[in-house]
Amino acid sequence: MGSERVEMGKRPPQEAGNAAQTRIIAPSNTHVRDSVNTHALGWLNAPPNACCFCWCCCCSCSCLTVRASKDEKNQERMCEKQMEPEVEEPPGPTLDEARLWAQSFEHLIKSARGRDHFRQFLKTEFSEENLLFWLACEELKKETNRTVVEQTVKQIYEDYISILSPREVSLDSRVRDVINKNMMEPTSQTFDDAQQQIYTLMQRDSYPRYMNSSMYAELMKNLETPDPPSES
Repeated sequence: MGSERVEMGKRPPQEAGNAAQTRIIAPSNTHVRDSVNTHALGWLNAPPNACCFCWCCCCSCSCLTVRASKDEKNQERMCEKQMEPEVEEPPGPTLDEARLWAQSFEHLIKSARGRDHFRQFLKTEFSEENLLFWLACEELKKETNRTVVEQTVKQIYEDYISILSPREVSLDSRVRDVINKNMMEPTSQTFDDAQQQIYTLMQRDSYPRYMNSSMYAELMKNLETPDPPSES
């Protein structure tokens, strides 16, 4: 009997482990409370970038990588905006600039504000396409990409050279023959002869009328007699 009591008082190690495991698995209010507290602490300790499914913030969480990438892009955009210079151009030409236009057609057409004011005048004479064609040829000369050059040449031809275009410029037969030959192998100089002819036309015909127009006279009057400063 004594030996049996001793054996009954002892539990084999395996049985003791099973009993301990049974106590852990067994549901109890204390276990639920401890589990909830453990998860709550995990949420509190997680960084702000952690997603709702990965509060442990392991390195395999894809949402952290996506958010970090978005933050970097936003920072780059902010830096680019800060680096962009703010250029403010005056609303109109100065008096000295407008006086230069009267000296030569070259001064007028080289001035961005001069071209804009001259264009407004050409609209009244329904010959705006001459200036637009000349400007298109200037842009073509700056292009170096062969594919872009070919596309631009084709577009200029359709817009200003084709007889079917409502904005066809006035060119003589010799220049048209040159253009047709150049179209076989388009380059940035395809319209050089035509551009020079239109330049001469504007210089000899449209420019003198512009200088004698009421539009230019009104501009000079406003520049010579600026509005008085307003009283505060």
